[in-house]
Parts: sequence; structure tokens; C-alpha cells
Amino acid sequence: MALAALLVAALTAACGGQSGAPDKAAKAKGADAGAAGALANHAEKMKAARQARIVAAKKWGLVKPPLMAPAAPKAKPEITTREGFEVEDQENLPPVFTTVPTEDKVVFLTIDDGAEKDPEFLKMMQELKIPYTAFLSDYLVRDNYPYFKQMQAAGVTLNNHTLNHRYMPALSYEKQRQEICGQQDTIQKEFGKRPTLFRPPYGNYNEDTLRAAKSCGIKAVPLWNEEAFPNRMDWREWDRDLHAGDIILTHFRGREDWKGTMPDMIRHVMKTVTDKGYAVARLEDYL
Repeated sequence: MALAALLVAALTAACGGQSGAPDKAAKAKGADAGAAGALANHAEKMKAARQARIVAAKKWGLVKPPLMAPAAPKAKPEITTREGFEVEDQENLPPVFTTVPTEDKVVFLTIDDGAEKDPEFLKMMQELKIPYTAFLSDYLVRDNYPYFKQMQAAGVTLNNHTLNHRYMPALSYEKQRQEICGQQDTIQKEFGKRPTLFRPPYGNYNEDTLRAAKSCGIKAVPLWNEEAFPNRMDWREWDRDLHAGDIILTHFRGREDWKGTMPDMIRHVMKTVTDKGYAVARLEDYL
């Protein structure tokens, strides 16, 4: 009897072991199939996005479709003030920089003030999926907040360029603080989010500017390495070239100020960027 019981137990264990192995194999196979399916789905989405960019580029008159930026870095680079751009007590103030330290072949497009409100520009940027950051001055923006709300809804971050675009070093600390904090309050009220980036008008600032900006909640002060127009690029560096992480400045302008429109400017800057092998990335992803 005892022998028979042991035989039954052994057979049962053996059967259980044999049935468990196929289950594990099936689960592993299913997981592999799921991973392969996810990769294939991602590849299809990337292919569709590239195709959409080609179509949009043709529609908007770009010679080449924009290159796609890499995924945002998991670890954001450390931002420090550019040499020669420091003020007294700089280590305790928001960093001032013209380039983001990165090995990614990307540049960043930033647009200042808010004077021109071209609906074709919004449509173009959305269809081409070109990221950019706006620095707004309220005296130019307040006549059409909905235009910039539409921009924000498309994923654009709205940042601080002061209330009235004054030359900051000529103002007292309190006046500078009114210009910066006042615009912080206005952007929060109208657009629901308080900025963390500030660009001083004309790129001019002093220690009071940075102290005031910090007191208003500003974390960083991006300037620029290049400026884009519809018919040219202006360069800060002696080599007159783009570099990984460069910040490009342009403005909300039209034919009244330029020899062209905002879409003309985008066509020119994107030809320069793409010809040199760069993609435009989202500045906030690196800060």
C-alpha cells in the first residue's frame, strides 16, 4: 500500500512538472510576441510621422523635411552661466547661457515679444511639428491673448520677456522687479502657468535684473547664439556656424519689419538647420 501511494505521488509530481513547463514556455512566447508587436507598432508610428513631415514640408515650401529630434534626455544637463556673462554673486543667481551643454545634434528655437500674430505661422509650426519656446511682452500680447492660448494648446511654453520691453539696466531694482514679476502674474492669470524662464529685452541685464528675476520665481535666463530672419542668420560666434545645443532667437514679426513673413523666416531657418544636420528640439526638455 505504501509503495503504491509513493508511485502515485511520483507520477502526479511528474505530470505536474510536465504541464508547468509548457505553460511557462507559452507565457514567454506571448511576452516575446507582445514586445515584438510593440516594436513594430512604434516603427509604424515613426514611419507615419516621417511621412507626415515630408508631406507638410512640401506643403509649406521647405526644401527638405525637418529632421526629427531624439528623445528628451533622461538626465538633464547642468546649466551654468556662460563665461563673460557673469555678474556679481552670479553663483547665487539664475544662470545666463546661450547654448545648452549636450552631445545631441539639436538646436532650440525661441521667439520673442509677440508683435505679429500670424495664423499661418501657427498652422505651419503645428503641421511641421517644430517645437519652439515663446518669450512674451504683455504690451504687445494683451490685444490678442487667444492667439497665444492657441499656441500654448499646441504645446508651446510661454515665458517671460517683461511687461513693457524696457532696457533693464537703466531701471532701479524695484522697477525691474515690477516689469518681471508683473509679467509673471499676467502670464499666470491669462495662461494658467507661472514661467520659470526669463529673457531680458535686447539681452541686456545687470545684477539687479537677475536678483529681481530670482525673486519672481525665475530659474534660468536663456539668451541666444544665433538670430534668424527671413533672409539671413546673424551669428554670435566667430565661426558663423551652428553648434550642438545652440539657442536660436527670432521675433514675432511680419512684412512691416522684415522682408518677408514668419513662415518665410521658418523656411530660411529650417533650411539652415537641416542642411547642417541638426534637428530642432524642445528647450524645456533639456532644462
